[in-house]
Amino acid sequence: MSAAATPKTTFYQEMLKSPRAVLAPMAGYTDAPFRRLALEHGAAWTVSEMVLARGFLAGERKSTELGAPYPGEPNLVVQLFGDDPEVLREAAAKAEALFSPVALDLNLGCPAPKLAGRGGACLLLTPERAYALVRAMRQGTSLEVSAKMRLGWDEDRSLEIAQGLEAAGVALLTVHGRTSRQRYQGQANWEAIGRVAEAVRVPVLGSGDVTTPEQFHTRLQTGVAGAMIGRGAVGNPWIFRQIATGAPAPSHRERIETALRHAELNVLWYGEFHGLRQLRKVLYRYFPANPELHPLLKQVSSLKELKQALLSAECPVAPEPLSDQECPVCGR
Repeated sequence: MSAAATPKTTFYQEMLKSPRAVLAPMAGYTDAPFRRLALEHGAAWTVSEMVLARGFLAGERKSTELGAPYPGEPNLVVQLFGDDPEVLREAAAKAEALFSPVALDLNLGCPAPKLAGRGGACLLLTPERAYALVRAMRQGTSLEVSAKMRLGWDEDRSLEIAQGLEAAGVALLTVHGRTSRQRYQGQANWEAIGRVAEAVRVPVLGSGDVTTPEQFHTRLQTGVAGAMIGRGAVGNPWIFRQIATGAPAPSHRERIETALRHAELNVLWYGEFHGLRQLRKVLYRYFPANPELHPLLKQVSSLKELKQALLSAECPVAPEPLSDQECPVCGR
């Protein structure tokens, strides 16, 4: 496939006919179980944890597992990380063949010091290299290629870089409203994101500090086509449903049901011991109004322990009158 070829798919355009909320890629969080949960609650699509392209091509198990879909997974975008055009070209082809995603994304936003010089946000210092990576990925795949970037390395160069990425052929841009040097400090600059959305023809998603439906709808006023939500969705997958349908906030009972659902998905994917240990950093976030549960939820190692931890709260668990359905923990 030549660099000038037009991708066969138009996934992003179809999905963004109206503003949508998307699960952002987060290392250690957006694995197959959480992606499934986010889709069940209304996310337009999900993005995998970043897959290290070089390790993926070498057949490293961890790199391969990070992008692996659950059986029949829809609307999966696989994000690749790297800095070598030939490696990204081959990784794009392999990802399309192995995972059957709907699109591929290039990571231009990871600020992790341990990965500096190997890809991610450091490419914003040499944007011509980033453009070459996009062109290479497009040569390797028939899918649409997008990119997720920050405003710049230590200053805002977002307009220049976004326009260069558009010229290289990206089908969509996601802009996190901080520089790499800021990491996650301070407030995301949505005015700068809005300027990018105005300056390019491809759809632009904004990212950063969207933790409520109200914030999502306010951010749309900047002209973006939607938002990627990362940290705001951890322990809070209902945010996608609330944005899509105007649904009310979850009840305490629904929090318990969803935490159990997440745990069960983790057990199916990782096995019980590793699945529950991996979820300890997330479970307590389902219950921000119940700090007394947090120490127990950070130590569970089995579904039985999780249910016992939830039973440690007053039960019946729901503060509102119970329906005819049984409590998911105590069976009452």
